[in-house]
Amino acid sequence: MTDADRNPPEPPPAPADPAATRPGRISKSSRRAFRWQLLAFAALLPVASLSIFRAVPAEWPTPVVQLLSFMPWMVIPAIAALALALLSRRVLAMAAAGVFLAAQLFWLWPPDAGRADAGASPGPGGSSLQLTAMNINSRFGQADAAEIVRLVRENGVGLLTVQEHTQALEDRLAAEGLGRLLPHKISSPTDDGAGSATYAKHAMEAVGLVPDTPFQMRTVRLRLQDAGHAAVVEVTNVHALPPVDVRVGQWRSDLAALRELIGRTGDAGGPSGPGNMLLIGDFNATYDHAEFRSVLDGGPGGRKMVDVGTASGGRLIPTWPMEATWPMEGIPLPGIAIDHVVTSPHIGNSGYAVHRIPGTDHAAVMATLSIPAAG
Repeated sequence: MTDADRNPPEPPPAPADPAATRPGRISKSSRRAFRWQLLAFAALLPVASLSIFRAVPAEWPTPVVQLLSFMPWMVIPAIAALALALLSRRVLAMAAAGVFLAAQLFWLWPPDAGRADAGASPGPGGSSLQLTAMNINSRFGQADAAEIVRLVRENGVGLLTVQEHTQALEDRLAAEGLGRLLPHKISSPTDDGAGSATYAKHAMEAVGLVPDTPFQMRTVRLRLQDAGHAAVVEVTNVHALPPVDVRVGQWRSDLAALRELIGRTGDAGGPSGPGNMLLIGDFNATYDHAEFRSVLDGGPGGRKMVDVGTASGGRLIPTWPMEATWPMEGIPLPGIAIDHVVTSPHIGNSGYAVHRIPGTDHAAVMATLSIPAAG
């Protein structure tokens, strides 16, 4: 056996694949990472666009105002974008997705949301009176009167405010026995959506109307009495015009009028101290609208008013739409919180809840408030 037989020559290497050695060739893993990155930026596009509008408190046109209502739901595509960015392993995509997700979480649970002053709910005598308040936009009086009265009865509601109140709804509420539970009433029913009503367990008197608003926004002075203690709270039944079409200017005007009302009431004070205020109703605005945050910023002594729903972590608990879809029938919308319970900062709160009522596209909002007693 020769040396050539014992040590055969190495076979020649296989010819290289021209496609694999072509200059600038992208590997399969790189192509996959690029696709993940592209999908991540596609998911981020609506989040980034709306975030710019949310961050800049300008007087945006109507479509932007309406889109801002749905800002809380941007946390979902933001989370999806971060997951896609992690799959891509691209630093730029991961950083961008992380920043925008952090912004969504910051706005979802804002540290400046406003809280009731710690330990400030008791009055000068160290006491406070409990008041469970409830609101419902009745959708032109179509809300189920029996369900409204049931909620009032079972939850011990002492104050009920109604928007889009009609005479037919008032009659149905009376037939269901609301008058036995809340015997005091200030009511202005209409058939065009501008009507309102305030029902209370305690005595109240009309103070006035918020000026220059298409819908009635009446303020009443509610006088609470319990176990030898008394308290007074100014309650405004809110119904701002919705920001649709060319009416967005009136919507801004309605909210600005509420801010002015807060400033006047807070500065004037009242029998129970620094001015107990409760604004409750359909603001047609969410916490993501700068116009609504401006209302909250108008509190007495420069202190922020309390949006009880936001302060309670209820930003994702919708109050509208509960039944009908809008603007196109048959196309559902994610729910948004446009009905609010807003108080002056020295009023304590607990038990914020949202209840669905048949017949109306709004949910009822409810909260138990601790009103400082008069000295």
